[in-house]
Amino acid sequence: MNIGIDLGATKIESVLLENNGNEIYKNRIESPKNYEKTITDITNIVIDIEKKYKKKINVGVCHPGSTNLDNGLIQNAFNSPWLNNRTFSKDISKSLNRKILCENDANCFALSEAYDGSAKDYKTVFGIILGSGCGGGLIINKKIQIGPNSFTGEWGHIPIGKPDSSSNIEEYISGKGLERKYYSKFKKKLSAKQIFNNSRKNLKDDMEFVNEFLLKLSRSLSLIINLIDPDALVFGGGLSNELDSLDKIKSLTENYLSNFNNIKNVNLKTLFLKAKYGDASGVRGAAILSRQNST
Repeated sequence: MNIGIDLGATKIESVLLENNGNEIYKNRIESPKNYEKTITDITNIVIDIEKKYKKKINVGVCHPGSTNLDNGLIQNAFNSPWLNNRTFSKDISKSLNRKILCENDANCFALSEAYDGSAKDYKTVFGIILGSGCGGGLIINKKIQIGPNSFTGEWGHIPIGKPDSSSNIEEYISGKGLERKYYSKFKKKLSAKQIFNNSRKNLKDDMEFVNEFLLKLSRSLSLIINLIDPDALVFGGGLSNELDSLDKIKSLTENYLSNFNNIKNVNLKTLFLKAKYGDASGVRGAAILSRQNST
């Protein structure tokens, strides 16, 4: 058995998986938005599960941001700023008196889907997180790929626009970015979900806005394919649920790849897949990650 913990900005979700991937326990509590209590709450979650099942169990935790490999500090946890500049992995391991494997939430999402999810049959898998922000994770042979700077998969941070601009992909294709762009253009505050719903009702402004979003998304995906050429892209996150047709996005991406590579008709073999486990992929990936403590 393996325990997975998904530490988010609003909730801490826990799951217990059997070795065959079956989920036998699941729970969630509100995230405390305080570092010390976060450590305490996760510790108590693990202790309670182990008491219930009367055994010591390997634990994996996924969290926002990444870990600086030089000093062990969490960086870029934008939605959970109380984690930044903290030695989270060291502190939770000390609290539970064992090695706890911790990893970025997008990486755990991608691991889950590559391990036994929608992309389980493929070697090179890139996980696409489209939510309030924009993240990703690269899996090769069912292993998370981590570079020396801990930037692997952070496609949303790729700069775009003029050389003196601070704009990046995330500003254009994330949920929050989409809402800001919509307000800037129409002076109306709508959620991303409302914008997509209006588009489905054939409201002209919203249809044009969503179509422009799909073009920007496809152009951004073409960068990933040109760089990595993965077997599969797996889409997750709340905003991904608003994508009515991955086939359409794949077709648009093919067009950009044809133009970029000066090839008349690119027959794109990369699969565009919906996540099998949806919002549960992160916590499942954390549990799968914990198995490394058994090897």
